[in-house]
Amino acid sequence: MNSGLETFGQPDHERWMREALAEARKAEAKEEVPIGCVVVHGGIVVGRGHNQTESLQDPTAHAEMIAITAAASALGSRRLLDCMLYVTLEPCAMCAGAIVLSRIPCVVYGADDPKAGAVTTLYSLLADSRLNHTCEVIREVLAGECSKMLSDFFEMLRKQKKNGQ
Repeated sequence: MNSGLETFGQPDHERWMREALAEARKAEAKEEVPIGCVVVHGGIVVGRGHNQTESLQDPTAHAEMIAITAAASALGSRRLLDCMLYVTLEPCAMCAGAIVLSRIPCVVYGADDPKAGAVTTLYSLLADSRLNHTCEVIREVLAGECSKMLSDFFEMLRKQKKNGQ
C-alpha cells in the first residue's frame, strides 16, 4: 500500500478528493449519508456518484457503485483499466467487489471505516492475491474533512432523533 501522493502521473490527489467531497455534499443535501466518489481517466472525471440508498430505496446505490457504472458507460467498457477511483470513505465489501470486477488499478480514499471497511480496516479485499485483480490503495487523503462531514451528519441525525423529528 502506498501512502504517497504520486501515482499514475497524478500529482494532486487532493484535487480529485475535493471533487468526491462535492459529490458527498450532494448526498448530504438529500439527507443521505454524505459519501461521494469520482472516477478519473486521463485527468478527466468520467464517473460521479453519491450515496442514494434512501432516495432510490436501493441498498446497492452507494457512491462507488453509481460512479463505476457512470464511468463504464462513459468509456464504453466494463474494464476501467486506466482509471483511478476517489471516494470519501473506505469502500465496503460490495463496493470493493465492484472495484475488483471493474479492474480499477488504484483507489484513493479519505476516511477509514471501522464498521464496514473492506480495503484496509476490516478486510483487505483489494490486496487479496487470491482474487483475479488487486489494486494499489492510497488512504487518508483529506481524511479529516471526509471524517468530519460524516461525524457532523450523524451528530445532526442524533439531535433530530432526540428532539423527536
